[in-house]
Amino acid sequence: MDTLQSLMHTLVSHDKHPALMMLKKHGGREVWSFTQVTTRAAQLAYGVSEAGLGTGTTVLLFAPNGPEWIITCLALLTAGVVPVPVDTQMADEDLRHVVQDSEVGWIFTTTLLLQRLTALGLHHDRRVVLFDGAATDERHWHHLGSRQTRDLPVVTPSDTAVLFYTSGTTGRPKGVPLTHENLLANHQSILSLDLARRGDRLLVPLPLHHVYAFTGGFVAPLALGVTIVFPAALTGSELVRALRDEHVTAVIAVPRFYEALLAAIETRVRQRGRVAHLLYTSMLQVSVALHRHFRWRVGHVLFAALHKQFAPCLRMVASGGAALEPTLAWQLAGLGWDVSSGYGLTETSPLLTYTSAAAGRLDSAGRPVPGVEIRITAPTPDQQYGEVLARGANVFGGYLHLPEKTRAAFTDEGYFRTGDVGYIDAGGYLHLVGRASEMIVLAGGENIRPDMVESVFALSEHIREVAVLEENGQLVALIVPKRPPTLNHTSDKIEQVIRQEAERLMRELPSHHRISDYAITVDALPRTRLGKLRRHTLPERYRQAKRQAGLGLQTGPLPLAEMSFEDQQLLEDQTVQRLWEWLARRFPRVRLTPDSHLQLDLGVDSLAWLTLTLEIRTAVGADLDEDAISRIEVVRDLLRETVAAQQNSGRGTAPFEALQQPEYLLSPEQQRWLQPPGLFARFVSNCVVRLTGLCLRHLFGLTVTGVEHLPEHEPFIVTPNHISLLDPPVVATALPPHVLARTYWGGWTGIMFANRAMRLFSRGARVVPIDPHRGPLSNLAFGIAALRQGYNLVWFPEGGISRTGQLQPFRSGIGLILRVIPVPVVPVWIAGTYEAMPRGQGRVRRHPISLTFGPPINVATLVQRGAGTEPQDRIATALHDCVAELGGHSEKSDAETAHARRS
Repeated sequence: MDTLQSLMHTLVSHDKHPALMMLKKHGGREVWSFTQVTTRAAQLAYGVSEAGLGTGTTVLLFAPNGPEWIITCLALLTAGVVPVPVDTQMADEDLRHVVQDSEVGWIFTTTLLLQRLTALGLHHDRRVVLFDGAATDERHWHHLGSRQTRDLPVVTPSDTAVLFYTSGTTGRPKGVPLTHENLLANHQSILSLDLARRGDRLLVPLPLHHVYAFTGGFVAPLALGVTIVFPAALTGSELVRALRDEHVTAVIAVPRFYEALLAAIETRVRQRGRVAHLLYTSMLQVSVALHRHFRWRVGHVLFAALHKQFAPCLRMVASGGAALEPTLAWQLAGLGWDVSSGYGLTETSPLLTYTSAAAGRLDSAGRPVPGVEIRITAPTPDQQYGEVLARGANVFGGYLHLPEKTRAAFTDEGYFRTGDVGYIDAGGYLHLVGRASEMIVLAGGENIRPDMVESVFALSEHIREVAVLEENGQLVALIVPKRPPTLNHTSDKIEQVIRQEAERLMRELPSHHRISDYAITVDALPRTRLGKLRRHTLPERYRQAKRQAGLGLQTGPLPLAEMSFEDQQLLEDQTVQRLWEWLARRFPRVRLTPDSHLQLDLGVDSLAWLTLTLEIRTAVGADLDEDAISRIEVVRDLLRETVAAQQNSGRGTAPFEALQQPEYLLSPEQQRWLQPPGLFARFVSNCVVRLTGLCLRHLFGLTVTGVEHLPEHEPFIVTPNHISLLDPPVVATALPPHVLARTYWGGWTGIMFANRAMRLFSRGARVVPIDPHRGPLSNLAFGIAALRQGYNLVWFPEGGISRTGQLQPFRSGIGLILRVIPVPVVPVWIAGTYEAMPRGQGRVRRHPISLTFGPPINVATLVQRGAGTEPQDRIATALHDCVAELGGHSEKSDAETAHARRS
């Protein structure tokens, strides 16, 4: 294979073996065999050639990963056309520059991204081909294929194959034309490393517009007959789903992906308790030590259970795009995976050096791959290390339309100046210490490596991100603080903590590496998709932060362009977009970022969580369970958990399906409250109930009507209105003793479980703890479990005491309970308790109290009578109307209001 044009012939040999697997967000997958890929790519190649695209013409590929992307790229390469892969999250000005600089006449994109191109005026005079939308749209890519074979132009190894653009960390993106020879030279180097084999399944969570993913996650795998797996989204649940359910054997990603993977594993272990976490860390330390010093690989045995849970078939993890920290690399190896890491640049197609855990040199960038020469320039008097130079068939010939930059990029001997600074040790391994272009030279001539200063500051538990830069001849820093719940969330307090940290950390640095000033920002630092700092944007960010002079002065949502790659990718999901926009409207007076803390920044305390989950369900149709809520600290967590909840099931089905097995929603401690109470607890509760009944009848003249409506031979639910703390004892007094003995209650933990005496009474009275901290589903599970055991249930559907004494909308939690257990419902109207003891007042006034039991209603009738889109909503609204009518009220429920109040 001397050009990528002949790649198609290689793919044909893999026949019907799966080539591409695209996971869907709501389950399922789209699979393309090698035969299907080559057939469709050939038809498209004939089609674009027939449409007039000739050798060397450029075409923009502006779309997310997917089978359409790969098939189109194959077709363009086969037709001799030059694809220009572009980051879908590229900033507007950079995107405008790339489109104009590359002189593309065609654009392959999606309907959503076309809206952005149209807004920027970049679609004029260019033919647009859509990967999605209506199949009847003449722009749809299916209309471009041709079944009529034709002779395609022949390309040579020296012809441009693909036009990439650099990530623009120091300025406008530069065009990097890579020839067929460049890419195939690197392709052969990758194959020589023997990393993958036919039958492997490779997870590619990287955007294919980057040459690292293009070569290692597209060209090489397909040539080898490897199945490429694209995750449905870069959320934790989707990545675990791909690793676990799709039998992934290898992953190619960037270091930040593996950081997130290890963090997810450690979080899961921590949730199992202190002992489990201690055992995990101890075993990992032992495994790493044995691997490093004796080459004994025991991780796959020690962590067999973990592998089974997360990635049962995963064998190899490859890292590139940025430096893989040795500690992180060895942790991955310690867990039992083959770890490899490469170093390179867009201009070198990209791989220059390679290392692996098997070689025991994960502390370096590795040795040069076959066909690559590496040199180090002689260090200057004021520098300890020289610049890394590279030469080989994989190195490009020069930048597009930039002759001066091209001349400056090469030495007289033809070596490419990588811009990285480093050295080669006695074993021939390359070590990188920084970027020459990022070196800061102060007025006094001192050469500062910003990454060295940043690495020291990154050790602080109070600093999340830091970037060092030069401002007015001084060394300064832009700091993003962490906001743990233990910090008092005020600007002054955070400023004080950061100042103390800066003073402490600077003592560990040489005097000329110490910063003179800093600015604090709540916004994440600007990075490329591969996690590299966009340093050319830092001065303006720094000045902006200094103008704000503190935290919290800027309001509104963080612009998408200023987010990290992971956050931008997360917001590509439509559910996440809607939730982000809703959060911006819901919290307009704060600076909303993915790192905004739910409690400290947005004021969402434990009691507000229940309301927030109901609002989120209304806004985006996703239900968060208590496990998800326990994992949420910042907005990013909320976005990920919400999209994961929606992906696991369709709107309205998640809680219903989960509640079919309520025991799985209850912890062992919670299930204890459903066990029969002891004799002493029953005696205490009976005494309290009888004494309370005497007081209610004597002091308030309690009257009860409709007792005959209570079913005798089947469990039922009692649904009273709720206007006072007196309501539960009133209901308990009104129920006949034999009914009361077979009845469970939902009781708020803040009152019914506040102390030992109340817990004893609640235990004997069969009161189960309703805890807003745990989320709504476990609370509903209590009621369902009690009904399944044959008990009755008293449930206050309003979810809280009315502040005005008026009937509130019913939350649809009661509807969910009745959907799962369709028992008769007895509506109840309580009158007089609001006047006797209104909410928020400890003083009790004598006032007549009455309670009326209505006739029982079956669930089918409620579903038929109610309003709302979901059955549980219709049950809740109809039941609300029944209770209102029982109290002599003519008002009907506001369906929209009731629909918005969920549980």
